[in-house]
Amino acid sequence: MVSDQGETGLEDLSVVGVLDFVERQHAARLEAERQVLRAAYQWAVLHHPDRLPASDRRGRARAKRAGGVGTPLITEHAAAVFGARVQTSPYGARRLIADAVDLQLRLPQLWAGIEAGTVRVPHARHVADTTRDLSTEEAGWVDGEVHGVADGRLAWSRFETLVAGKIAAAAPELARAREEVAAKERCARMSRVNQHGMATFLIRADAVTIAGIDAAVTAVADRLKEQLPDAGVNDRRVAAAALLMNPTTHPDLGEDVGPVKVRAKVYLHLYADSPIARLEGHGPITIGRLTHLLGETGARVQITPVVDLPGMAPVDAYEIPARLREAVHLIHPADVFPYAANTTRHMDLDHAIPYGEGGPTSIDNLGPLTRTHHRIKTHAGWQARHPFPGIVIWRDPHGAHYLVDPTGTRRITAASGDETPTHVDIMVTNFVLDHAA
Repeated sequence: MVSDQGETGLEDLSVVGVLDFVERQHAARLEAERQVLRAAYQWAVLHHPDRLPASDRRGRARAKRAGGVGTPLITEHAAAVFGARVQTSPYGARRLIADAVDLQLRLPQLWAGIEAGTVRVPHARHVADTTRDLSTEEAGWVDGEVHGVADGRLAWSRFETLVAGKIAAAAPELARAREEVAAKERCARMSRVNQHGMATFLIRADAVTIAGIDAAVTAVADRLKEQLPDAGVNDRRVAAAALLMNPTTHPDLGEDVGPVKVRAKVYLHLYADSPIARLEGHGPITIGRLTHLLGETGARVQITPVVDLPGMAPVDAYEIPARLREAVHLIHPADVFPYAANTTRHMDLDHAIPYGEGGPTSIDNLGPLTRTHHRIKTHAGWQARHPFPGIVIWRDPHGAHYLVDPTGTRRITAASGDETPTHVDIMVTNFVLDHAA
């Protein structure tokens, strides 16, 4: 195995050495992705139809736009050769070239980040692909809104949701048209992917209807606990769904099941003067579609006033009341472990400084963690502090620090395996880990 420090086998490296090695290789991979994207743009430049011989009329006539609105033409089959060199199909190569051209000509801030080494290529390409139907001005607005968090700090699913929301805000008419197309894709059918004696039944409908179905299945599954005491949660839910759709499936279970009257709760976030709302757990939705959806389903709307987060008083107990849970969710809309993706409300609330060690039950000491991440913090040597509400600084077992806030995760120091820690390392370690927020 060859490293950038000479002939060194991985088996000879220490724990910190392996971490340093993988960081260097990861950085090299990211830079290689940037270089391939730069090359894809140059390939488009070299294959503009004006570079063809004047006699090649067919090639000129069949040239196609390289990317979105405002981008130049590229000869029809130029992508095939390029794609073969990077082990992808002509279709895949056309998409790569289109993304590179859009980034250079329609998304200049993301392209500048690629040139500077601060923007991840997959993130930039996702924005290029999803803004291709937008005007140059609309795409440029999205570019300005998302380029600062396209460096990998957000988990991929959260970045996708953010971009979708910005695109809807930039082009609400296009968002409304897409919603109308999606609304026609309702279905309830058996999937064709069935094997090993198992099958899948797919239901696709609006988010409010699906929330109601989920609530009904949950209610019936809870009723079946006594009749199916040894069944797992998913087994009871499958039985509940079968009973709701076909009560004769299990006559011995169906006597106490129906009819079921449920209340399904969905959370909507509305913003002043914005044509776009956020349906928690589902993403952006236009106000017009939202109004139609709530009216069609007969939903009852409860308006919750703005929560006074700075004035939220702590409680003198380990248990966390509902008002604090709501406040913490508003401050931390996602799992606060580095690079985590979960954005649901069904997470543990962790005391950064344990309650038994004097840590308060307050918004500046609580953060949502999945059960797995909670166990990692408790048992695997990770430490966390909340210097300010909304900001969490983590220290991993080997001395690296990460800052997590609503915009995602950023690495802020080198690992402590270096024999000469920097001034920032010392400052962060002393201030954050020894400072009781």
